[in-house]
Amino acid sequence: MLNIKEIQQIIPHRYPFLLVDKAQIDEDNNKAIGYKNVTMNENFFLGHFPGNPVMPGVLIIEALAQVGAIYILSKESFKGKTAYFGAIDKAKFKRMVVPGDVLKLELEIIKMKGPVGIGHAVATVDGELAAEAELTFIIK
Repeated sequence: MLNIKEIQQIIPHRYPFLLVDKAQIDEDNNKAIGYKNVTMNENFFLGHFPGNPVMPGVLIIEALAQVGAIYILSKESFKGKTAYFGAIDKAKFKRMVVPGDVLKLELEIIKMKGPVGIGHAVATVDGELAAEAELTFIIK
């Protein structure tokens, strides 16, 4: 299991935009699994929504992308590079994510050609689907 310091050695994201607290790389299955402890202290809850805090769906997608970046950028050929969005397809949101939730973030690489890849991403809370999408990334 990678801790926050090890994650920061792989991806360039930092507070307040680092959205993964710990992660593990599953080489056998071409994927990474990460976790985000959602707390009331998140700055986005100040405006989304006052009195009814809900994690924005776009930030759930970003957290999933960061888990994918942890997997890809840990590879020797991509170390020190940055993963950028190329596309977000088939995104669906099924459950609100609120303070106190622990997001389990899984991204499996389903296609890779040179510096471009596609990952199937799934976010769950207590085994319940919160969001899923197909994410295309470009490494530069």
